Order: sequence, then structure tokens, then C-alpha cells
Amino acid sequence: MNSPCENWFHRLPDDRLIAEFSVWSADLLRIGEELARIRPCADVLHVDVADGHFAPALLFFPDLAARVRAASDLPMHVHLMVDDAILAAQIDQFADAGADAITLHAECASVASGALDRIRRRGILAGLALKVETPVSELAPYIGQIHFLTLLGTPIGVKGRGLHGDALERLKEVRELVRRADVGHRVVVVADGGIRHETVPGLRAAGAQAVVLGSLAFGDPDLAARMQWLAAQ
Repeated sequence: MNSPCENWFHRLPDDRLIAEFSVWSADLLRIGEELARIRPCADVLHVDVADGHFAPALLFFPDLAARVRAASDLPMHVHLMVDDAILAAQIDQFADAGADAITLHAECASVASGALDRIRRRGILAGLALKVETPVSELAPYIGQIHFLTLLGTPIGVKGRGLHGDALERLKEVRELVRRADVGHRVVVVADGGIRHETVPGLRAAGAQAVVLGSLAFGDPDLAARMQWLAAQ
């Protein structure tokens, strides 16, 4: 099994946007080739998981995540968009598949605290995500337990939607929440959804430290130039 270096999280850049590449936007018929192509450019692989209930899509399963892990030594950040009832089982399955970080949703409030503990007990970094309609204040009880905080800028589990109107203000709220929490470790604020050429500068200015790149990266014929552009934001 491939795996990133042990201190990969501490090596993530803090002087530019971190590039999380969404495997959902790769050519899945040529996933091995795609992973090799993006290897010089990506900081993290972002693997979306959706159960068709919590989120409308049906997305990736543990065996596919394990194949991604076998094909790449990039850190793998798994985003679980699944119901409370199956969250614990999904954490174990994706931990076994080689996840380096697992993010769950703050909306899974009845099980969130225990789920974050479960992730950490597996030796994996924990994160939280928030839907566009959920108040940022819902994150406050968990800030000390996480290393990634993912703010959705479009409806959950749907591709190709424009950035939600209050996404930038919500990012500012999140950065202030993290600042006031002063937890003693880095919490990376990730913008996910609506990542376009015209939206990235605003997201960066509002406080995003990482962006989840889909077609903006995988669909660009000059990926190296795209990444130079991203680093300049």
C-alpha cells in the first residue's frame, strides 16, 4: 500500500492555497493514469463518499478508495456524506482502505463527537464539513477535535452548481471561529463546491486555505499553468 510521509499534514503549504484534487472529477475509466498525471500538482486527494440519502449522489466505495491508495502516495482525505446510522461503519471501512484524513458532517450531530473520537483512535486526522444551509455556529463544539474544516459552497452532492450567495461571508465566520478557539494546532479551512476561475480569488480573500478542485484542474489542458495560477492567488 502506498502512503504519504508520516508528517504530511505539517508539510502542507501555508503560503498558498492547498490543492485538494477531487477524484470524482477524474476520468474514472483511466483512474491510474489520472492519478499519475496529477501527482506533481496535487497536495491532497479528495474522495467524496455519498450514500444516496444524506446526499443525493451515490459516491465512492471503500474498495475503490483502496485502489486509489494503492495507486498514489498522496494524502487521501475522505469526505463522508452519509447518515448517522452508518457513519461508524463507514469510518472503519475507509480507514481500512487507507484514508489519511476523514471528514464527517456536523449535521450528524447525534453521533458526531463519538465519530470524531473513532477517527482519531484509528490514527487518522479528523475533519468536519458543513452544508450551505447550516449555521457556522454548529461547528463551535468540535473545533478542538479537528484538523480540517470543510465549508460547502454549493448544495451537497451536486456537481456544476454556482457558488452560494453567502459562501464568502460564511468563510469569514469560520476563520473567525477558528481564530477565537485558539486550539493550539492547525485547522485547515477548505472551500468545497463552486470552485471556478472567477470564484477562487474571492474564496482565498475570505479565508479559504484549501480548495477542492474538480473540473478546474482535471479539465484544464495545461495543468501546470493552472497550478501556477492557483499558487498566485
